[in-house]
Amino acid sequence: MRTILAVTRKELRQIVRDRRTLLIMAFVPAFFLLVFGYALNFDVRHVALAIEDRDGTAESRGLISAFINSGYFDFVAAIHSPEEGERLLDRNQARAILVIPEGFSRAVTTGGTAPVQVIINGDNANTATAVIGYATSILQTASAGLPGAAVLRPLPVVMEPRVWYNPELRSALFLVPGLIAYLTMLMSVTSTALSIVREKESGTIEQVRMAPVSTLPFILGKTLPYFFISLVSAALVFLASQGLFGLPMRGNWLTLTAALSIYLLGALATGLFVSTVADTQQVAFQIALLVSLLPTLMLSGFIFPIASMPAFLQGVTHIVPARYFLVALRSIVLKGTGALQLLPEFGALALYAMVMLGLASLRLARARV
Repeated sequence: MRTILAVTRKELRQIVRDRRTLLIMAFVPAFFLLVFGYALNFDVRHVALAIEDRDGTAESRGLISAFINSGYFDFVAAIHSPEEGERLLDRNQARAILVIPEGFSRAVTTGGTAPVQVIINGDNANTATAVIGYATSILQTASAGLPGAAVLRPLPVVMEPRVWYNPELRSALFLVPGLIAYLTMLMSVTSTALSIVREKESGTIEQVRMAPVSTLPFILGKTLPYFFISLVSAALVFLASQGLFGLPMRGNWLTLTAALSIYLLGALATGLFVSTVADTQQVAFQIALLVSLLPTLMLSGFIFPIASMPAFLQGVTHIVPARYFLVALRSIVLKGTGALQLLPEFGALALYAMVMLGLASLRLARARV
């Protein structure tokens, strides 16, 4: 224990001297949270809407008002022919066109059916899907308030959707936990990946090899300072997420701290393992980005659903720690899930941390022989 504390004190002094590393670990995660948090947004708003009203009645104007006042659509042009609408779509001046047919008012007031056409620019599939959903919802709500709605025969089955945990379907509640996992992994791996390599380049690693310090205490001593700094940095990022993006906290803070701590240990151990492989800080930085950025971004379920991936890639995701941390983080924050229900995720994160610490120790011990 005394040896671990000695190495920890030495590493803390080195971190304090290297102000750039300290500033990067403290402020870069918050900076990226601001950039990604506001830039990555799956909510579709202010869709440019052109309208072709062939009926020109109070009922058709009421339907138009429902679209414009929904907050999803912005009125950009009134058109009078399909050719005008095609030109607007081709020039990206409109993303959707609402076409209300002649006889719309007569049909809805007499209990008939009036088909309304919504033409959508499909060059962006995600946006088009969202617009279809918005238009369908607005049409259903607006048709219920039309004069002829009371005389229409109700459908035998009525769907009443309910969305749990994120009833407003805010993309921030989906993205921000992923950003926390992504930024925490990136900064933790990078910081420890450079620690031992820095000593290699300065020549102080030779003094460590000659000192009576065994491998495991040396590894733990190198890890602890970065662990506490990363924990504080992650806590600041989480608090900033609550203030900026309204991220809730429905679970237990101790459970969240435990999940974050185990995840951090695995990330820091990964960085230490990288530092035993690389000989220069430049190479260490590149390897750290490769092993932390791409898997966390692409294979964790952060952006792309794991169930939609090929079977081979789904198998690869089982060795990505962010996959388990994301499940635990979203469950704790959004659902209030307890630690007992998250034991599989905690176990996977702990196993990953032990494996990476073991590999780093073996590599360093072999280098000291």
